[in-house]
Amino acid sequence: MEPRRKVAGEIAQVIGGQLQGQIADQVKRRYAAWNDPRAKLDRRYRRSSRVLTFWLIVLALLAVVGTLTLVGALGAAPGVVAALGFAGTSVLAVRTNLKMRGIDAERRQLEAAPTPEPLPARSSAARQPMERLEDAQDTLRELLRQLDSAALTSIPTDSVEQARATGAEAASAIRAVSRQLQAVERARDTAPPLDRAPLVEGVRRLRAQLDEGVDGYCGLVAAAGRVLAESTASNPRQVLGDATDHLAGLASALRELSR
Repeated sequence: MEPRRKVAGEIAQVIGGQLQGQIADQVKRRYAAWNDPRAKLDRRYRRSSRVLTFWLIVLALLAVVGTLTLVGALGAAPGVVAALGFAGTSVLAVRTNLKMRGIDAERRQLEAAPTPEPLPARSSAARQPMERLEDAQDTLRELLRQLDSAALTSIPTDSVEQARATGAEAASAIRAVSRQLQAVERARDTAPPLDRAPLVEGVRRLRAQLDEGVDGYCGLVAAAGRVLAESTASNPRQVLGDATDHLAGLASALRELSR
């Protein structure tokens, strides 16, 4: 019975670890969705909308009191109070309406901006390469910003712009491979056991392509770092240009393979 209990314990431990990982991913996704700038603006807009509705109801009630005062149904005192309240409430309603317009303008700006793609699940083979890609993108963005500054006059602007455009194109191609890998993983997990071998091989091949793409992107980051460290070198444009050309070729190859 001891071996059976040991095996059962190991199975329970594996399943428990998988469930904990899935729950952690779900909590992380919900937390990220709650703190998403778009979600925050939506909540602010809804709160302002409820406040504006309240002020409009108050204005309507004060208008009724003012009307009754004009027709003589109420005394002068309630009419004066209603007039003062109407003026103050109108100011608050206008301010709330302006606040809603500002929030709506911020929402339109966010809608025009690209939405960041979430990382793959922790159990996915694409997770670790995509984490590396995100870190590399942040680093490259900062390096190119500094290389494009007026203080570094030895770095041509067109070289920096070409590196920036090539980096964006390569990141897009790498993410396309990541989405393919995740789709194949889902197919592998739902396929019958006898049909999984080609899918397992597909996951392995796509992971190799993903690693190669991220390594190429990191090569461009390293080249940009060398250029920044030696910004007074004799030919910094060639160093950055060679890395940019290499990454452009790699991105093109990844797109062809994904098709």
